Amino acid sequence: MKGLVIVGGGPAGLSALQAYREAGAGGPVCMVSEDSVLPYERPPLSKEFLRGEVAAGAIAMQDAEFWRSADASVRLLTRAVALDAAARVVTLSTGERLGFDACVLATGAAPARLPVPGGGHPAVLRLRSLVQAHALRQAADRADTAVVVGSGFIGCEAAASLAARGLQVTLVTQERLPQQERLGAAAGRRIAGWLRDSDVELVVGARVERIVAGHRVELADGPAVTGDLVLAAAGVTPRAGLADTAGLDVRAGRVVVDAHMRTSAPGVLAAGDVALAHNATAGRALVVEHWGEALAMGVVAGGTAAGSDEAWAEVPGFWSDIGGRVLKYVAWGDGFDDARLVGHDAGAFTVWYGRRGVTVGALTHEADDDYARGRELVEAAAPLPDP
Repeated sequence: MKGLVIVGGGPAGLSALQAYREAGAGGPVCMVSEDSVLPYERPPLSKEFLRGEVAAGAIAMQDAEFWRSADASVRLLTRAVALDAAARVVTLSTGERLGFDACVLATGAAPARLPVPGGGHPAVLRLRSLVQAHALRQAADRADTAVVVGSGFIGCEAAASLAARGLQVTLVTQERLPQQERLGAAAGRRIAGWLRDSDVELVVGARVERIVAGHRVELADGPAVTGDLVLAAAGVTPRAGLADTAGLDVRAGRVVVDAHMRTSAPGVLAAGDVALAHNATAGRALVVEHWGEALAMGVVAGGTAAGSDEAWAEVPGFWSDIGGRVLKYVAWGDGFDDARLVGHDAGAFTVWYGRRGVTVGALTHEADDDYARGRELVEAAAPLPDP
């Protein structure tokens, strides 16, 4: 028996391993990870870890006892360089060849390089891995000012965390409001207010033209912004190269899988950020980049590898902490044509998202009843609630 090979040491890979063993599957399991440490929680990297409130050891996803009981080998600092799907063999950067009965591609995504001159300068920081988080935290120790480029959740969270450390922070974004493209203008106004309350200066509607010497951010229309550190939070690029080279079905840079995480090649599955997965409840493929969905897809992939028939059917969602204010979001995430904000007491709110009159999402702050109700409405394709 060749067993299971997991390519990737993030949440999808770890949950695939757990599900595989919990389903009673025996035989060898090998996890191949380019990281230098065992799987760890990534959400704290832009928050508690960046603020210096937790150490690296505190964000490990599992303890030593788990790894002993899982009976799995782990190849750290190792890359899978080739996949022969027909022969069921993965070749590693060490030259080792691993045969498999099932393989889970959980290669995740890499932080995108800012596509402007100077965007790849070594001093321009990015944030995805623990190594990058260490570099950012060390840079913040020496800095008085910071520029964050990008108003996605990593950008907003990191900007607020850097400001909490006492840095003078400027967030630069092409959007007119933070998160407007994803969450709409009403939510964007609330997030902008939170950032300003956290002493983050916003430069909106600004296109970065170039970055000079890793510290000077020049804009197409407006004065340059300079920081002792520059963090590019420009989104991510799925790491689908291994699957693409192997001839698997890859679409829009992601590995196409069904609701059981099966790729176009027998015995090969994919889960997490790299996957374009069919959601059984939505009835269509979804692009998601949430931590929770990586875990959920990994569970399905590990179960499928062990012979179970579970499908990915839950509504995607995430939580985000921006300067101590928590957003909870549940949605299909592939578009809306109506966004209705309902204000509650003490600054709490809910935004209901609809498409053609059907509820497709809900965003809440301090409104947990609406968050739970939102999941139910989205799953049921219920009519959009009245504000």
